[in-house]
Amino acid sequence: MTPSTDAAQKAPRVARGQPPAAVELIAVGKHYGTVPVFQNVSFQVAPGEFVAIVGDSGVGKSTLLNCLAGLDHWDRGRILVHGTDLASLDDNARALWRRAQVGFVFQAFHVLPHLDVAQNVALPLMLLGQHGPDAHARVQSLLDTVGLGGLGSRLPQQLSGGQLQRVAMARALVHRPGLLLADEPTGNLDPDTAQRILDVLQTQSREQGAALVLVTHSETAAARADRVLRLRATGIENSP
Repeated sequence: MTPSTDAAQKAPRVARGQPPAAVELIAVGKHYGTVPVFQNVSFQVAPGEFVAIVGDSGVGKSTLLNCLAGLDHWDRGRILVHGTDLASLDDNARALWRRAQVGFVFQAFHVLPHLDVAQNVALPLMLLGQHGPDAHARVQSLLDTVGLGGLGSRLPQQLSGGQLQRVAMARALVHRPGLLLADEPTGNLDPDTAQRILDVLQTQSREQGAALVLVTHSETAAARADRVLRLRATGIENSP
């Protein structure tokens, strides 16, 4: 997955004097057999920056997000996150990297039904071996931040869809990852709840200096971003 010299030269670069990019894609492409999903995708995301990716249905937005998380494979180009070339990691190393460095908010929540709210949120800390009073305090603080204070002992089936999305968001944020990915996080929410979700994601990513990449069909959600990128089969373009 080594880009050509021309592609590398055309990749966007951080301006002199600016901090290194948190995320850099260089001429990334993915195919299913001989059929391209997308190709020549190049962009950067700075620490603390909020970038929204939009595009037609079926163009591969969620697939691209999965590639950024190291959950899916690509067959052209390079993906670097905080200087780590994801192609250089085997599956085990990629899973360990993702556990520590990535927070992912899925549209379908993916909370564990047999764990209560606090346990679901604490799961990334548990996987990283972080236990004790500090971890507990961080979980409780985030539950308060997302409006779920006092609900830590409830099971997922006792919550509404909006509350479940806030559980998923708190879980993505609790270990303070350097990369936050969100796949249509407001797609199933009412407008007021959607705004609260975006408020917390944007505020927390800024405070943590995390790069936030959000895939959405919502013009309202995209309008909140620092930049909007439109994914096409032939690459990325900046939206007005």
